[in-house]
Amino acid sequence: MHLSVEVHKGVAKTPEIFTTKIMNWKKHFYLLSLVVICSLGCFNKTPIAGISPTVNAKKARSAPYVILMSLDGYRWDYTRRFNPPNLSKLIENGVQAESLIPCFPSKTFPNHYSIATGMYPDHHGLLDNSFYNLEKNKVYKISDRNVVEDGSWYGGSPIWVQAARAGMVTASFFFVGSEADVQGIRPTYYQKYDGSVKNEDRVHQALKWLNMPENERPHLITMYFSDMDDRGHRVGPNNDEKLTEAILALDESLGSLFDGVQKTGLPVNIIIVSDHGMLEVPTEKYIAVESIENDDAYLTVSNGAIVHIYLKNEKDLDRVFGELKEKENHFKVYKTAETPEFEIPVSSANWGDLQIIPEDGWYFSPQRSIGLKKARNIEVSGEHGFSIDKKELHGIFYANGPAFKKGLKIPSVKNIHIYPLICEILGMEVPAEVDGSLEVLSGILEGR
Repeated sequence: MHLSVEVHKGVAKTPEIFTTKIMNWKKHFYLLSLVVICSLGCFNKTPIAGISPTVNAKKARSAPYVILMSLDGYRWDYTRRFNPPNLSKLIENGVQAESLIPCFPSKTFPNHYSIATGMYPDHHGLLDNSFYNLEKNKVYKISDRNVVEDGSWYGGSPIWVQAARAGMVTASFFFVGSEADVQGIRPTYYQKYDGSVKNEDRVHQALKWLNMPENERPHLITMYFSDMDDRGHRVGPNNDEKLTEAILALDESLGSLFDGVQKTGLPVNIIIVSDHGMLEVPTEKYIAVESIENDDAYLTVSNGAIVHIYLKNEKDLDRVFGELKEKENHFKVYKTAETPEFEIPVSSANWGDLQIIPEDGWYFSPQRSIGLKKARNIEVSGEHGFSIDKKELHGIFYANGPAFKKGLKIPSVKNIHIYPLICEILGMEVPAEVDGSLEVLSGILEGR
């Protein structure tokens, strides 16, 4: 029996959203209510802020369709190494980049949101999986549902927000930022993250969206699959046997999606990305984060491959910097503006005063977690967040559909350039604050 999937619908001037099968609603921009019967025959109501079109504007109905799909932790070389048949066929008849270059730090949340906004983390504000916000006096943590769903943490205009402004119905089966009311807007249909939802249920729902009536059908669908990140963390990126199992199972689900999309006969363009790759870290190369903590002098927020230090007194900068420099052992301490891993000049104070960066292949972790690895005889794990100069941290960019050329291979590309590409396909304006450029990827479009 398939797990019941709760799909939310964001509407204007009403706090009501319900689940799964939408039976009927008034085709009007300001809806008074939505009645949806879920597979268990129950009703669910969740407050929603913001305005999301529930009917495509007349001009928007002539636009093509885009599915933006993320395969979390799918390293740039996995397809070549494991030859998943459905993905291989898709890219053979479409476009593939040598690799997709993440932003630093090469972590899940900042890079998904860079893909969604076309901006560097320093500019969109979602700096890391965990970081401290000085104005809010609060730590953002991906495990904290309250902050994850709070749109005030998210800058920029996510692609679904831009599509909503263009009068398009949108949908998301998981994507960083899609659960939050960014600028008061969520996707028309969205799903709160639940990693237990089976891949086939995600695929089934996406196909249901594409088979909705034309005026209600989403023109932008975002999807997310965590299989390769989950497996890579557990066994590392070099365990071919275990990785093959995961990738072939994922590929089977993706094949069902590709077949279903083709059967719709719609002009659907599929863009497949990943947020980062994976690097092998032996258990003996984990560093106890407690060794650098000093609660009296500063707040420590560790993300493993980068540790943010927030001083309680700015006058202590040189003293704390010197003390931490003396502790350097398989890591380096930098004043934030001088951290070599950053790609652009730092403008956000929320990075902190100091950054601690482990050497390649080393990683900060709580002592308890290190002890558990040793107790379980775990020899290696997979980690990410490291410098993007290491190709092991690169992800994938594949594209297939009527908008794209066939059988084209291109050099490695930065993930911030995907946003303006999607805007071009859907006929939308690119916000001025976007860091990405259409010129980088315009050559992959048919007719260019």
